[in-house]
Amino acid sequence: MSVLDSRPDHVPFSVACDALGLNRSTVYAWRRRRQETPSDPARRSRKNASQPRALSEAEKKAILATLNQPQYWDQTAYQVYHTLLDQKEHLCSLSTLYRVLREVNQTGDRRNQRAPQSHAIPRLTATRANEVWTWDISKLATKKRGKYLNLYVVMDLYSRYVVAWMVSHKENSQLAQQLVQETLTRYEQDDASITLHQDRGSPMIAQSFLDLMADLGVVCSHSRPRVSNDNPFSESQFKTAKHQPDYPGRFNSIEHARLWFSDYFDWYNHKHHHSGLNGFTSAQVFTGEYQQVAEKRQSALNDYYQKHPERFVRGEPTANLPAKAVHINPITSEEADAGMSTMVNFPTLPAARRALERD
Repeated sequence: MSVLDSRPDHVPFSVACDALGLNRSTVYAWRRRRQETPSDPARRSRKNASQPRALSEAEKKAILATLNQPQYWDQTAYQVYHTLLDQKEHLCSLSTLYRVLREVNQTGDRRNQRAPQSHAIPRLTATRANEVWTWDISKLATKKRGKYLNLYVVMDLYSRYVVAWMVSHKENSQLAQQLVQETLTRYEQDDASITLHQDRGSPMIAQSFLDLMADLGVVCSHSRPRVSNDNPFSESQFKTAKHQPDYPGRFNSIEHARLWFSDYFDWYNHKHHHSGLNGFTSAQVFTGEYQQVAEKRQSALNDYYQKHPERFVRGEPTANLPAKAVHINPITSEEADAGMSTMVNFPTLPAARRALERD
């Protein structure tokens, strides 16, 4: 601007603007802005200018006083607006009503809401059989439309061995209590410390079920709400069952279901070479027999290596063993780098704590 104002008189304004690469309309706007009073907000921005139709402070206070009356303070502005219209009362437009509420931070839900909840990630590790059991219930379709059976399955986490199963017409906590209690007795685990992992179905969170587990010394672990992969081993077992070539799809009766699953679990435990166990069966890992089987496999590999060593470019083959530890939600490297490795999440059981307090 100073260059334009100090130009010689014989240089036209348009020529000076062209030489400086300026638009004449822009220069005129700069001049008008420089002549305006900087302290006047109305001249600088339309947003800051006073609106002749705006509500006065008294009117805003009257609107807030009406909305915060006991009969309206838990209702939305939309409901209050139309309720007042039915009573032949009009305070302002609906948009203005929201604008007044927004100025005092009252546009959120006016009703009481439950505070957000945070659930710890279940982190379980099994290094031996009968240390952690995981169980779940799956629906079985029948040939009668709308009627389903319920398959209860309790599985050992370390070996994937199905320690107990049951098919029933109903899904309730009493049957779950009976199944777990009989399983503990069958495997002589009444005095052992076992962690029982499950999701948050109604039988799993029933107070009677939790109280019984506390009395039996069982530590209960639960999946997070609406997190399906917190119980992956039970879910994977159900998929294996329902994707068998001879799976009926729909069962004729409960006897039909019990007969089919009796054969299936015998195969699953004793004949199924589990990919998660490096080809060993669940029964072999559950009983510790896999060590003898591994020696046989190693002997076969050694014999073949002696015959064809040129086919093993990485050296002598080794029979793979099952993992020494099986985890649910292990701590990842990213979490460890973030300092979460020091956080320990133990399965919690409020009922067990209350039982100890009673004692």
